[in-house]
Amino acid sequence: MKKEQIDVFNVKKLLASIEIKASKQKSQNFLIDPAIPEKIVRLSGIDKSCGVLEVGPGLGALTGQLCKAAGHVTAVELDKRLIPLLHTLFEEYENIELVQADILKIDINKLISETNSELSKQAFANLPYSITTPVITRLIETDAFEAMTLLMQKEVAERICAKPGTAEYGSFTVYVNYYTKPQTLFDVPPGCFYPRPKVTSSVVKLTTGQKRLLSSDKEKHFFRVVRAAFGQRRKTLVNALHAVFGDIHSKESIKNVVTSCGFDALIRGEMLDMCDFATLSERLFEL
Repeated sequence: MKKEQIDVFNVKKLLASIEIKASKQKSQNFLIDPAIPEKIVRLSGIDKSCGVLEVGPGLGALTGQLCKAAGHVTAVELDKRLIPLLHTLFEEYENIELVQADILKIDINKLISETNSELSKQAFANLPYSITTPVITRLIETDAFEAMTLLMQKEVAERICAKPGTAEYGSFTVYVNYYTKPQTLFDVPPGCFYPRPKVTSSVVKLTTGQKRLLSSDKEKHFFRVVRAAFGQRRKTLVNALHAVFGDIHSKESIKNVVTSCGFDALIRGEMLDMCDFATLSERLFEL
C-alpha cells in the first residue's frame, strides 16, 4: 500500500473496491497510520541481507515498508479475498511472494527455505487478537528466525515481558523468555487501526540466539514443571507440583526438592524466575 493510502478513508475505499468488510471472526484490524509501519521497520533493523516472513499482510500497510527495506518478503495471508488486491498493490516489487495459507497449518520451514535461503530470516506480523499466542508459539517452534517483530495486544506484550511475582507473569512468559529475548519497542493506540479495537497494542521484538539453559532432552520436562507450577496459582509450589507429579513422586519428596533449591516450602510458583525453574526441573528430573 502506498503511503498516501494508509488512512481510514483509503482503507475503507480499498475494502469497498473488493466488496468486503473487515472480518470480526478473523480479528481484522487494519493499520491506518503510516507512521506505525515505518517505525516498526526502522526499529527492527532489517536491511537487504534479510529475508522476511510477514504473517497476515492484510491490506499491505506494513508490507510496502518491508519490501523497501528487506531483500525478500514472503507474505502469508489467510483471507483469500485479499490476495488479488495485494497482487495489484505490490506488482511493482520483484522481491515479494504472496502465499494464501493458514500460518498455523503451513510448513513454515519449508516455505522460507524455498525463498532466498541465503538471507538471514526475520518474521513480522500484525497479529489477530484471537490467535496471538498460537502464532507466537508456532514462529518460535520453527527455530528459523533471528528475530520476530510483532504487533500484538498490549496485554499479551505485558505477559511476555512480565517479571516474577506479578499478576501478568505466567507459563507463557517463561516459554517465550526461554527461547527469545523480548523487548517492547512502543505502544500503538486504538485510533491507529480500522476498525478501531477496544484495546491498546504494542510492538514487541523477540530476538533469538541466546544460549539455552537446558539440554534438549530435558526441555520437555522443564516446561511440564513450569505449566504445573502455574496450573493452580493459588496453591503453593509444592501442592501444584504434587497435583501433576503425584503419581511418580510423593508430596514429601517434592517438598524436599523445593527446599533443597533454596526455596521456602510455602513459596508459590509465580515467584520463581526462569533460572529457578531450570534448577527445580533438573532436581525433579533426577529424582
